[in-house]
Amino acid sequence: MEFPDRRDVNHLIDPQPLPEFARVRYEPRTERLDDPVGAARDELDVLDLDGLPAGATVAVGVGSRGIDRIDEVAAAVVDRIAERGFDPVVVPAMGSHGGATSEGQREVLAALGITEETVGAPIDARMAAEELATVSVGEADMPVYFSEAALAADAVLVVNRVKAHTNFTGPVESGLAKMTVVGLGKQRGAKSFHSTAIAEGYVETLTAALDVIERETPLIGGLALVENFEEEIGHLEVVPAGSFLDREPELLERAYEEMPTLPVDDVDLLVVDEIGKEISGAGMDTNVIGRYRVLNAPDPETPDIDLIYVRGLTEATKGNGNGIGLADLTRRAAVDQLDMKKTYANALTSGSLSKSKLPVVAPDDEFALRTGAAALGGYDPETVRIVWIRNTEDLGQLRVSDAVVDDLPEAARVVGRETVAFDDGTARFEATTDRDPDA
Repeated sequence: MEFPDRRDVNHLIDPQPLPEFARVRYEPRTERLDDPVGAARDELDVLDLDGLPAGATVAVGVGSRGIDRIDEVAAAVVDRIAERGFDPVVVPAMGSHGGATSEGQREVLAALGITEETVGAPIDARMAAEELATVSVGEADMPVYFSEAALAADAVLVVNRVKAHTNFTGPVESGLAKMTVVGLGKQRGAKSFHSTAIAEGYVETLTAALDVIERETPLIGGLALVENFEEEIGHLEVVPAGSFLDREPELLERAYEEMPTLPVDDVDLLVVDEIGKEISGAGMDTNVIGRYRVLNAPDPETPDIDLIYVRGLTEATKGNGNGIGLADLTRRAAVDQLDMKKTYANALTSGSLSKSKLPVVAPDDEFALRTGAAALGGYDPETVRIVWIRNTEDLGQLRVSDAVVDDLPEAARVVGRETVAFDDGTARFEATTDRDPDA
């Protein structure tokens, strides 16, 4: 596809002066687990494995993106299972991620630091899933699928973070239940779940499918992780099978209290340096940007962001640009990073098509920011509210335009002042003053 270059569009929008930016450190009070690896080993001793014969195979479902120290936690789980006399095998539990291929899912695990060598166990990444049963959800009949690799084991344990979901809100969102139903459902299970959930409700669909899986599979439990504002593990615990729906609401409430958010809710333009699947299933955390863009699910009430400009993709996302459609603007450099096969595999499976649409593509940063300023209407560099972040996961350091500074909370402090300059259209920040010599 041909996109306009600067010569084609430069005359259409006049240059605009940009505001000065404050460099900010945002550090809300938070709790951190000092030794999550040791805690994971201890929690595995709580899990009831007494009914399994010596040498029984235990499938460990992992694969959720961007969890703090997930490679070390997964290795600790595998090691403790082996020490208790069982035979662990790692099963990717990520639905259609990695382009819905075995090789792609191994690549995703490797990007998380999980390989057969690092965890000390084989990885069974086959994508086949067996249909367990068909259940009624509202007015729909939904087939429930489960990984053949997990079904072949004597027991199944999932390891996942409990957090706010990127498509819906409810008493149970992203966590053990969702990984069990969607992640271990492989591509067919993920597709079945999402197509039903869009019409009948996510929580209702998740509950019905989990009930089937608990009856028909050797699921024994899960290790639930909750992260703090700094994206560090603040809490973890084993939850037995049959208790996911009872325990996850309380863990989810804790996750909401700790999750990263922008320091202000009223934003004219949000600039995001990078999006990626390891950051969020939607590329950007939809709860941070205030946009779900899902049928039958209203967007979050806050924050209120008028325009979003995405500058690029992370290396770890391997071209999966799911979430690019949540932006209003991007640049040619970001589009050049896209692998549309992986992006579309995600969109077609989830049914959330808007997340894979292309926004307006600017030739470079300078023209993108000029376009955003013009689109806001009545642009004034002294009053425009711009927030500039690396990604929606890393919110401890960010930049805000001068008009935002007076609205920052106590947990946010200005550590420097900067202006934006451009090298061949690419933005860079130039320091003007520093208030913190360690910044």
